[in-house]
Amino acid sequence: MASITERYCSLLVHNEKPASFNEIKEALEGSDAEAKATAMKKAVMAILNGEQLPQLFITIVRYVLPSEDHAVQKLLLLYLEALEKTDASGKLLPEMILICQNLRNNLQHPNEYIRGVTLRFLCRIREEEILEPLIPSILTNLEHRHSYVRRTAVLAVNAIYKLPKGELLLQDAPETIDKVLRSEQDMSTKRNAFAMLANHAQDKAVRYLFENIETLSTWTDIMQMAVLELIRKVCRTSPAEKGRYIKIILALLQSSSTAVVYECAVTLVSLSQAPSAIRAAANCYCQLLVSQSDNNVKLIVLDRLLELKDKHRDVMQDVLMDILRALSSPNLDIRKKTLDIGMDLITSRNIDEVVMVLKKEIVKTQNKDFERGGEYRQMLVQAIHGCAVKFPDVASNVVHLLMDFLGDSNIASALDVIFFVREILETNSKLRQSILERLRDIFYQIRSSRVCSCATWILGEFSTSFEEIESSMDVLKQSVGPLPLLPREGEEGADGPAGSTGSVSAPGPAVSGSRRPAVLSDGTYATQTAIVELPASSSAAPVVPNLRALLLGGDFFIGGVVAGTLTKLTLRLKTLGVSGVSQNKASAEAMLMIVSMLRLGDWPELPAPLDDDSKLRMMQCIQVLAHPEPELVKVWMEDCRLSFTTLTKDKVTREAEEAKAQDSKVASQADDLIDFVQLKARKGLTQIEIEDQVTTDLHRATGMDGGSGDSRRLNRVLQLTGFSDPVYAEANITVHQYDVVMDVTVVNRSSETLQNLCLELATMGDLKLVERPQNYALSPGGAKVIRANIKVSSTETGVIFGNIVYEGTGHTERNVVVLNDIHIDIMDYITPATCADVQFRNMWAEFEWENKVAISTSIGEVDAFLDHIVATTNMKCLTPINPTDSASGYLAANLYAKSVFGEDALVNVSVEKTSDGKLAGYIRIRSKTQGIALSLGDKITLKQKGP
Repeated sequence: MASITERYCSLLVHNEKPASFNEIKEALEGSDAEAKATAMKKAVMAILNGEQLPQLFITIVRYVLPSEDHAVQKLLLLYLEALEKTDASGKLLPEMILICQNLRNNLQHPNEYIRGVTLRFLCRIREEEILEPLIPSILTNLEHRHSYVRRTAVLAVNAIYKLPKGELLLQDAPETIDKVLRSEQDMSTKRNAFAMLANHAQDKAVRYLFENIETLSTWTDIMQMAVLELIRKVCRTSPAEKGRYIKIILALLQSSSTAVVYECAVTLVSLSQAPSAIRAAANCYCQLLVSQSDNNVKLIVLDRLLELKDKHRDVMQDVLMDILRALSSPNLDIRKKTLDIGMDLITSRNIDEVVMVLKKEIVKTQNKDFERGGEYRQMLVQAIHGCAVKFPDVASNVVHLLMDFLGDSNIASALDVIFFVREILETNSKLRQSILERLRDIFYQIRSSRVCSCATWILGEFSTSFEEIESSMDVLKQSVGPLPLLPREGEEGADGPAGSTGSVSAPGPAVSGSRRPAVLSDGTYATQTAIVELPASSSAAPVVPNLRALLLGGDFFIGGVVAGTLTKLTLRLKTLGVSGVSQNKASAEAMLMIVSMLRLGDWPELPAPLDDDSKLRMMQCIQVLAHPEPELVKVWMEDCRLSFTTLTKDKVTREAEEAKAQDSKVASQADDLIDFVQLKARKGLTQIEIEDQVTTDLHRATGMDGGSGDSRRLNRVLQLTGFSDPVYAEANITVHQYDVVMDVTVVNRSSETLQNLCLELATMGDLKLVERPQNYALSPGGAKVIRANIKVSSTETGVIFGNIVYEGTGHTERNVVVLNDIHIDIMDYITPATCADVQFRNMWAEFEWENKVAISTSIGEVDAFLDHIVATTNMKCLTPINPTDSASGYLAANLYAKSVFGEDALVNVSVEKTSDGKLAGYIRIRSKTQGIALSLGDKITLKQKGP
């Protein structure tokens, strides 16, 4: 494959409507300066899009060169920059000599703007034949009265001296610039001169630095930044001299410029791995993190701290509290990244201080004016949860504080708290009694169905003593309210079934009362007066207990959980040796409550009817209470708890394995090749190329380099034409974050020269061609690599199609070779990711785009099918799968991935094995955008058949 060579150009302009040659020419020949400027813009855009327009050059020389308008002169220089100035063999075109006199006149122009713009233009010219006659004029501008001209003149000298023949064109350039540096008063010019010496004459730059080191603290920030760049260059070539330069860096850490302080920290980390240097750099980052108000700066600094954390964990643990000061930022992304860094640096020495900070932050979120307090509180709860798992001793300090948020309006935050409580109860038996007592006290505040279900399960599973069981049953009775749950015939239903007596409401100025019959614990009827306090501004119905409100709203899943909890508590009473009378009374009360929920399910005015699963569960509970057989009792009393214990252990094991796998990542292979620059021939290599090679080797040695990727590039080569076509073409596709780069290799397989060969491309989907490739001439057997950039705006499968157009020697007609279509795969844009179960469910409920794919596959096992889908979709399975799951014949799992555009892709796989041995079910995809849902669904449809 031929090497990729691109013509140097600093301009990139997209133009969808190219202007005609005659239109541009007529405007240029006129006398209107504004029309000339517009025509020059069109000419530049035409050249950048591949239309050279060689016949336009003489017109521009005649009518544009004499113009005195500054805008026209600026556009003229842009035109000359974009214009192809050499022929196919690389020689300068003869007509280019015509512009040299104009450039010389501009360099001697009385207006400093014209001089400066021309000098900036010369910085981008690489043809020595054009530059050579202009050298005296460039050097003369180094002494111009205006600082703008002097500054750009130094830049021009620097650019010319970098050329292959630059040392011949400017033999005394370092000495000349050294004189300018010592005599110059303008700081921008001074900085440019110092940077030029740092690039091409380091000894002179170093000499100047140490001669003026006493005044270094008074230099401007741009000069100090140039000094840091010089230090980096010198230390690459002379590592033994690091010591004298690190002292300079430490002195610059006291600079008043935050940019200089940041660069000092970066330079310090790159030059020294000593703990003192790393600690100084970390302190600088922490200072910037607190002092800067720009969120982008804070995110960049946090990224730097993350890099330090991975390599210098022991040092970073000492500055953890300084890092956590960034939690004061109102930006949620900054808080999240700060917590992620902080949680990895927690040790037994600082855990108490960290927990104290997190507790203070949680208290702050209770303020109603706190921005996005619910989401931030959820992150804090997760962080505290992680702290308690790593260090169980701190659980007692935070669990009671967190339990105050079980009634939080942010359901995700409340769920995190109840899951945390459930895990602590399982892993820390010393705290069970106090946690259960606190949970019973605040149970009535919980209004979320999912939180209520988990809290109810906890009461049934961890209440073991007689007092705990009795208290838990009383809490459930109060939360369900008086029985029956339905209003009796003939009663007023102004407030519906929720108006049943016995409801307790929050205090208020207004009071209302009602007299209704009530069922006592022994089954007899009595008249009960319910006093209900109402808010002064409202005549609303009284506040209903939480479980009763959920049941009356049609949520019978919580009814099944309540039934199961009552069953466990009643059965556990029998294991404690309670008297028969108490056992029978508890069983009767539990059965009465379950039957009342079943009767409520038959009420036709409910918002949602009783589902079959909940009904079956309640009926089983009644059966167990009525006939407690030993095997059933064992299932309820032992197996349920054993399942949760196994689930908790599995979670801990998986997290430990992931952490171990993360720590055991191989930075570089032991047999990787290492280039020793000292053993290489340096002939033909510039100093900058040698330094770049050293940097590359360091990156490879430290694992910072991603590898050459040659094998990956070869795997992505697509054949676009046939071998028998006169033009053979193949493409290498590289997908970046927001664009696709196509390197198309075109080979002339014919025996004649192909003229005006052009690659014409078109796109379908959310793809857009950035620029049109230019025309080329290919000799017989010759090859050319044409690069095309395609912009991507969303995660959607796109198609690129086109053809190659060329003219043969001696033929006027144009020949066309149609190319094969290129399909951009969605898998190139998404990567496996992970998220919490609560977050997955919230996104699943929020996202509006869904694609449902029916399962049709030749794979015969559910676990093998899931593995195939995970590998095909490049997603991560969030559901822990046990090897024994395949024996059940059915499986449900959640998959998750993120795209490079930040989009979330959610997939739920529900599959079962039918009686004929085939798999059936559905795969549901949800996302926030339509493109990813449709594209991922198409991908699954094509690939689900099997390997």
